[in-house]
Amino acid sequence: MLQQLGLKEYEARCFVALARLPKGTAKEISETSEVPRTRVYDAIRVLETKGLVEIQHSNPQQFRAVPIEEAAETLRQEYESRTDTLVEALTAIEPAESNGGDEEITHEVWALSGTTAITNRTQQLIDAAGREIVFIVGREDVVTDELLEQLQEALDTGLDVLIGTQTEDLREQVAEALPDANVFVSGLEWLHSSPLEVDDDTTISRLLLIDKNTILVSSVHETATGEIETEKAVFGRGFDNGIVVIARRLMATGLQPADDPETPDDD
Repeated sequence: MLQQLGLKEYEARCFVALARLPKGTAKEISETSEVPRTRVYDAIRVLETKGLVEIQHSNPQQFRAVPIEEAAETLRQEYESRTDTLVEALTAIEPAESNGGDEEITHEVWALSGTTAITNRTQQLIDAAGREIVFIVGREDVVTDELLEQLQEALDTGLDVLIGTQTEDLREQVAEALPDANVFVSGLEWLHSSPLEVDDDTTISRLLLIDKNTILVSSVHETATGEIETEKAVFGRGFDNGIVVIARRLMATGLQPADDPETPDDD
């Protein structure tokens, strides 16, 4: 079924293997999928490009599949008519027996590629928020109707939502769509250019901080012709208080103290 959706045999085998494992090295994937170890890396690179696999740059590298629902959403946007069958097939996969090492580990950072996959992960993190969402918009095309609807749902449940934009025009548009959110013009001028490297063509697309615990940062590169290359992101959970305090203060640059839920009342 995965091959019918565009994956080659080894790519499909590696993804199914990772769907059965909490995470795994190339050796573990090879043993589970019966794909030659030398071919696992090629297959994983393709899966990572499609937004179906995340990579932890440790030694040795660790890989894990995105959640089944998220993988299905990513594939659905490319192959609309075949997704329902795919979800049934992946859901039926029995998990491999645990070796005692599948407990959730904090302070991990993972990488993800592709705008579709990153958008889906952004939506998933926002859905999981319980207290506060801080979202800094680096590129205007990140702001979609779907994102605004999701943030409005978060506001309706009583969450604090802070949104930083790069321009006053976009701030006004977002503020009109989300009147209950704290919308401000971000003071992070380095989102579009580096003050240290003139030739740096990296643009930060989005910065997301959820509940002072989970961080996502995505970026793109502009080619000489102005085209945008593949969006890439890093995200992680379980950061200690010091890192979160620094990240949140940076992301709140430009927000008036009186509008920041973090600022204590004078009385």
